[in-house]
Amino acid sequence: MIITHTEIYRYTIPMVPFTIATGTMRHAQNIFIRIHTSEGFIGVGECSAFPMIAGETQATCFELAKDFAACWKNKSATDINQRLDELDALIYRNYTAKSAFDLALHDLAAKAANLPLYQFLGGANRTVESDLTIGIGMPEEMAATAREFISKEVHIIKVKLGKDVATDVERIRQIREAVGPAMQLRIDANQGWSFEDAVLALTQLAPYNIEFCEQPMRSWNDELLPELCKQSPIPLMADESVFTHRDAERLIRNNACAYINIKFAKSGGIREALRINEVAEKNGIACMMGGMLESRLALTAKVHVAIACQNIRFYDLDTCLLGHLIDPVVGGAQFKGMELSVTDQPGIGADVSESFLSSLEKVVV
Repeated sequence: MIITHTEIYRYTIPMVPFTIATGTMRHAQNIFIRIHTSEGFIGVGECSAFPMIAGETQATCFELAKDFAACWKNKSATDINQRLDELDALIYRNYTAKSAFDLALHDLAAKAANLPLYQFLGGANRTVESDLTIGIGMPEEMAATAREFISKEVHIIKVKLGKDVATDVERIRQIREAVGPAMQLRIDANQGWSFEDAVLALTQLAPYNIEFCEQPMRSWNDELLPELCKQSPIPLMADESVFTHRDAERLIRNNACAYINIKFAKSGGIREALRINEVAEKNGIACMMGGMLESRLALTAKVHVAIACQNIRFYDLDTCLLGHLIDPVVGGAQFKGMELSVTDQPGIGADVSESFLSSLEKVVV
């Protein structure tokens, strides 16, 4: 199965502004690709650039995609490891751009095997339940949003924090009051606190029954995470501190986290996501499948990986619900409330509508 050519799209999705501690996004800055092969199979992939976290933009991903496509042209699509190793040899990091190509290769492999991706990865079909995220705003606005979530059959809410501690605590106080004691709450500071602020915030937030806190400090403060884990009454989940399985090994070795958040935009796609999960599972560390601002296409790939890995026990699979004003995806994972399921269609089982793609900037390599 030889790669003949690759279509690359600047896959911009308009959205309601979404704010986290490190900045505000007004569009999903994504790239969509289709890899065509000599056997007639077409593999699809998507990446979502989040510059404030991964250091890549839609523009850098678009340019690199051209180089990646040229590198793979007229080569076998079946040797996934060799193809991905070539991208690592071509350029260091840039995992977001690489992830679209990783997804497309796995889609091709599963289609060639006539298996849904989760089964190709060794899993069995099941339903998973995602949280739904509240972006940073005024406490009363966030509490009102949390109230609205109840009517949407939301059972788990993730709350973005990472500003000044007093206001962050007030945000959670009002949200907990709005939703009652039964709602599951988890928080994400997106590196927004200093060590001292993290200790103060986590101590003051503990009475509100928080499941875990994602990435309380900047990743350059990783050496302080073991001490923060000791002092925090709330379990800590590493996110921006873990891009690869080597990062996971380092944090686990140093007792620096209770859980790990896996994202394709950080790991470079499915291959490295599986490696991170394997390291975590061997060490008794449960993982979460998360994301940036992917459409339902890459989200579907994430659902496949999540249901294939029993150690992935938390699901932050709401990326296309975070203010996306349109859904251009055909097929793919479906929501029932916040429960997600995939079909047994071969591969990822999703594509993007031609009518939407016709409006986007495109190159073919």
